[in-house]
Amino acid sequence: MISLADLTARIEQGALSPDAAIAQTLEAIRAQDNAIGAYVRHDARARAQTSGPLRGIAVGIKDIIDTADFPTEMGAAIYRGHQPRADAPVVMALKQAGATIIGKTTTTAFAANDPTPTVNPHNHAHTPGGSSSGSAAAVAAGMVPLALGTQTGGSVIRPASYCGVAAIKPSYRLLPTVGVKCFSWTLDTVGLFGAGVRDVALGLAAMTKRTDLVVPSQVAAPRIGVVTQAFAGAPETSGAQALQVAARAAEQAGAVVRELAMPEIIAEAWRIHPVVQEFEAHQSLAWEYGQNYDAMPPLLRGRLDESKDGTPAEYDGAMDVTLRARQALAGIFDEVDVLLTLSAPGAAPKGLTSTGDPRYNRLWTLMGVPCVNVPTLVAEGGLPVGVTAIAPFGCDARALAAASFVEGALRK
Repeated sequence: MISLADLTARIEQGALSPDAAIAQTLEAIRAQDNAIGAYVRHDARARAQTSGPLRGIAVGIKDIIDTADFPTEMGAAIYRGHQPRADAPVVMALKQAGATIIGKTTTTAFAANDPTPTVNPHNHAHTPGGSSSGSAAAVAAGMVPLALGTQTGGSVIRPASYCGVAAIKPSYRLLPTVGVKCFSWTLDTVGLFGAGVRDVALGLAAMTKRTDLVVPSQVAAPRIGVVTQAFAGAPETSGAQALQVAARAAEQAGAVVRELAMPEIIAEAWRIHPVVQEFEAHQSLAWEYGQNYDAMPPLLRGRLDESKDGTPAEYDGAMDVTLRARQALAGIFDEVDVLLTLSAPGAAPKGLTSTGDPRYNRLWTLMGVPCVNVPTLVAEGGLPVGVTAIAPFGCDARALAAASFVEGALRK
């Protein structure tokens, strides 16, 4: 993989020109993408910008995010050839920081269920996860040092775990979702993929102009609460092992680690996440589902068929649970600095008919808190498995620092 931190340091030192860095990315795409299928399209003539902290950095953009220079087709036939007139604000933030938008990465249709042809770079017989399949795979395959994805259930953290890359789902609305195809306005969150935790921290800091997000050279040992999410069901062996390995490594490195039980309202929030998601999806996709029913991707169409009778009363009740759960979660952080939990049930499933199960991600998306995937171990078949570090809402710097601490502990 290409480290964003290493690449920017070499450019800053004059050891590598920005244009040479972009040329390396283009060569990697030419060499790898026929086998991986991470890109919908890319600019084979891309050039570097001359200024900004991300000059010479090529970025892949999930194809539900508007770009003025590339079509935005959302993985769906309904939008084939659709060309936005403007970049989404998150794309402009990258350009203003000096980044080069290298191309659009694959997404499941409307960032939902229907898989892409993209394969897992570590084992082509397995899924890279979804819905941000192309972004995770492009970083994992060393084609790009940074990529954008989105998460409504688990579409940043889960593919990051499956592909063995770092990723952050920031606090809700730290990055604007204007110009991003909406699925659920309460849940949709733009996130970043990179080779390591410091890489995604640098990318997020450059986009937001928040220098406090850069992970310091020395990170204090955090107080960690391990959360197994028993209400979400038992993980696979590799998932459970990853959480144990990460917790043990952090403790040996000096962290205070203990297992935490979650109050019942937290479990209830996990259960009602789909109520919020599907009720809002029916409004966000009303034109597609109502006017283009037959052209809708089949798995998403079936999902909307099943949930079409959701009522405002059910939705209002779910939002009430959400508010109370967020308040309860804030109280839990009085006891610990961060939580450590599962990023996925286990390694990436075999085959390309499913993108995996987001059941360990969806609660934290509903809570709006920052989540960082830390690659942890390699399971059978060469497939990576990660864990997630979680901090309170708005404490993205804390989440990144703690994740970096765990990442460093795992390397010892």
